Amino acid sequence: MAISIGDITIPDWELVETFIRASGPGGQNVNKVASAVQLRFNVKNSPSLPDPVKARLKSIAGRRMTREGELVIEAKRFRSQEQNREDARDRLAALIERAATPPKKRVKTRVTPSQKRKRLDDKRRRAEIKAGRTRVTGD
Repeated sequence: MAISIGDITIPDWELVETFIRASGPGGQNVNKVASAVQLRFNVKNSPSLPDPVKARLKSIAGRRMTREGELVIEAKRFRSQEQNREDARDRLAALIERAATPPKKRVKTRVTPSQKRKRLDDKRRRAEIKAGRTRVTGD
């Protein structure tokens, strides 16, 4: 079951899933069953992702990205292996979806002359108030 996000599709052969023992709730089962999932996706060498998406994904992923360019997602929220597997894939899809949308360009704005005038008037008024607080010398 491949992961599809818009026009990007990641085939199963690019994902490596390892099942590990999870900490937390699960009773006696927690020591016997490997229900947590560690999903690895090699972003650096992936032919499925365009280069701009790879660059944005690297900055979004943060500590989840290894030096070798591999994205590691650990899912251990649920008690069942299948739910954790689905959770890990959903989280990977959400990360890729965030990286696939390019950031909006910032539109430069200018301070209007009336805003400048208002700021300087307020500043002048404040300065006069503070100047009036000085000690009066007896001339």
